[in-house]
Amino acid sequence: MSAYAPKKEIPGEEPEAPTVHRVRITLTSRNVKNIEKVCADLKRAALTKKLKVSGPVRMPTKKLRITTRKSPCGEGTNTWDCFEMRIHKRLIDLHAPSEVVKQITSIEIEPGVEVDVIIHDEK
Repeated sequence: MSAYAPKKEIPGEEPEAPTVHRVRITLTSRNVKNIEKVCADLKRAALTKKLKVSGPVRMPTKKLRITTRKSPCGEGTNTWDCFEMRIHKRLIDLHAPSEVVKQITSIEIEPGVEVDVIIHDEK
């Protein structure tokens, strides 16, 4: 029980707007076409909701290299094989309420694309 009477709603007064969060979506994949398609879908969905969007920011590609000998026994001519896996990364920043972020990220995500969503409080 409080000492103050509960607030009564005034007809001309609007209720509080939902809190806006800063959301960072990180996408990683080995396939460029898949990650670009997911980025375009996310951005299109955010712009239809009239949200403030920045990105996709293309981060530097990680190149994981392994160099091995072709010969299994180690004898013979010194011939080498070089294998490489490229990992592409994209960042998208949004300013939106958490309910809207759930609607935006419910799009179909291509196989091989990993999505990481981080929500920061706007201060």
